Amino acid sequence: MTQDASVFEYEEIDFVTGQPYPQWGRARERCPVIQTDGSMMGTPERSSYQITRWNDVESVLRDGHTFSSSINAEHIGQFMGELILAMDGKEHRAYRNLAAHAFRASQLERWGATAIEPAISEFLEEIAPLGRADLVRDITSRYPVRVICAIVGVPVSDSQQFHQWSEQINTGPLHPEVGMAASRAMREYLEPLVAARRERPQNDLLSDLVHAEIDGERLTDEKIYGFLRLLLPAGAETTFRVMGNALAALLAQPGVMQRVVADRELIPALIEETLRWESSVTQVSRVATTDTEVAGCPISAGSPVAVITASANHDETRYERAEEFDLDRPAQNHMAFGTGQHQCLGMHLARLELRVGLNAILDRLPNLRLDPEAEGVVIEGLAFRGPVQLPVVFDPA
Repeated sequence: MTQDASVFEYEEIDFVTGQPYPQWGRARERCPVIQTDGSMMGTPERSSYQITRWNDVESVLRDGHTFSSSINAEHIGQFMGELILAMDGKEHRAYRNLAAHAFRASQLERWGATAIEPAISEFLEEIAPLGRADLVRDITSRYPVRVICAIVGVPVSDSQQFHQWSEQINTGPLHPEVGMAASRAMREYLEPLVAARRERPQNDLLSDLVHAEIDGERLTDEKIYGFLRLLLPAGAETTFRVMGNALAALLAQPGVMQRVVADRELIPALIEETLRWESSVTQVSRVATTDTEVAGCPISAGSPVAVITASANHDETRYERAEEFDLDRPAQNHMAFGTGQHQCLGMHLARLELRVGLNAILDRLPNLRLDPEAEGVVIEGLAFRGPVQLPVVFDPA
């Protein structure tokens, strides 16, 4: 335990059902760098450190020289392959530049009408006449993976298979055999698609990646498969959870729901406050490259560091009433997509999917409210957070 252990006691938190915010709040107040045995980072033989305050989180993420992302190759990298998340310096810049053009906001808008709107419309058509649904089961767990498959160029009929592989890859460190099997299966599925796009490019992201070229350099096969193993889980899993979090916020506050239904100009504020209040991914991994310190806490070279971006988003020194969801909160940057050289490439896509999806749900499911016969909604999880179910009723269309 770092600093004053007498005023802060670390508790293990369940990965799937945990509620870590109270502990992070105590840490920010009393002991902003938490030292543990490294189990959470998959390195139990080494002490690891959790960074909880905004200023420290921002400083660590912007200092790629002292805090390297290479540790990602040790745990999630073994399931995803060659990852942009695990690269630093010149290699990272070159790889990111090759992929980044496909994720510009202007590029993504072209998929609004061809991939995003058709996906949400199809799922809403299924439930609109029923007057009752579970929005997690029927919409949020299906919509983002359908979108990312359409954008990449994977047959949307196989989107549920990719959803399953994505979940298994993301939780690979907890269940290695299952994670590795999903990783192999995804690559075997993608290999003929990559080969086909080389021969005959199409209007999809896979073709963009295969043929992306800067200064005569293209992505290697292993980098393409690594990128797709990262993109498909990230594009599907994280967006589905944060969309559930936004809907949970609306359903728990009928007054806020009424305001947003009446004034869709509030949707961007809803999205940004959800990303701050309940980001779907709570942390990113780094490793100290040299002996250093954070907030007065010494960290030795080689130590894993969990940068708790979700805790930074609740830092009381930056956000007034940080634990509350406030639709009228003044616009201010958050850490949901990180910062620095590894800031999330998919942030524009995520915002676009959320904007289109939330508008469509409010249009097609009038008088949307929590099902009074169901149990309350709970957002839960340690590294990934979202509701398991969202039972609702609405006026049948």
